Amino acid sequence: MTQPLASPTPPPRSDELVCDDGEPMETARHRQQMVVLIESLEHAWQHRDDFYVGGNMFLYFSETQARHNDFRGPDVFVVMNTDRRERRAWVVWEENGQVPDVVIELLSDKTEHIDRGEKMQVYARLRVGEYFLFDPFSSVFEGYELDVLQGQYKKKMPNDRGWLRCERLRLYLAPARSSLWKVEAPWLRWLDDRGRVLPMPSESAEAEAQRADAEAERANRLAAEIEALKRR
Repeated sequence: MTQPLASPTPPPRSDELVCDDGEPMETARHRQQMVVLIESLEHAWQHRDDFYVGGNMFLYFSETQARHNDFRGPDVFVVMNTDRRERRAWVVWEENGQVPDVVIELLSDKTEHIDRGEKMQVYARLRVGEYFLFDPFSSVFEGYELDVLQGQYKKKMPNDRGWLRCERLRLYLAPARSSLWKVEAPWLRWLDDRGRVLPMPSESAEAEAQRADAEAERANRLAAEIEALKRR
C-alpha cells in the first residue's frame, strides 16, 4: 500500500525567529554611525514608500541557516522596490526572495576579518549588489560592486573627490567631517549628485531654526530702520 506523502514543513515565520542576540554594537561611535546612515536616508526619502533601510538586525536567507541560528546581521542595509513597513528581521522567504541591494559593514578590530572574509562571501552568493566597508575611527572606506558572472566583488574606484558611487540608490557615500553627538569626526554620509550631504532630521531642524532666527533678525533690523526714519 502506498504511503501518503508527508506534507512539507513550512519555513519559520519572522515572529518565530530569533531577532536579537543580545550583543551590543562595538562602540557608541559604531551605533551612532549606523543611526546617521539610516535616519538621514529615511529623512531624505520620507515621501517614498518603495524602499526599506535597516540596521543591526538579522538577515535570514535559508531555512538551514534559521534552524542552526546562524545569525547574519548587516550593520546597515537597503532594499529597493519593496514596501516601507516595520519588520523584526529581513526574512528572504517572506519578501518574495528579495535580498538587500546594498550592505554597509562598520569595521572594528574584532569583526574586520569576518566582514572582509566570511560575510563578503555570503553576500556575494546572495547577490547583494553593492558592499561597503567603513571604520568609524580610522576612516578606512572601501566599496565593492558584484560581478554577477564571476560571483565575486570588484573594488569600486572613487571619483576625484574621494566619493564612492552607490549605483542602486543613485547616491554617493563618503566620509564628511561633521559634528554629531558633540564628536567632530569624518562620519560616513550619503551625498546627492550635487554633493550635498543628506541631513539627519536633527540637522534639518537646526538649520531651519537658524534660518528662522536670521529672518527674525532681519525683520527686527528693518523695523528699527523704519522707526528711525519716522523719527527723522
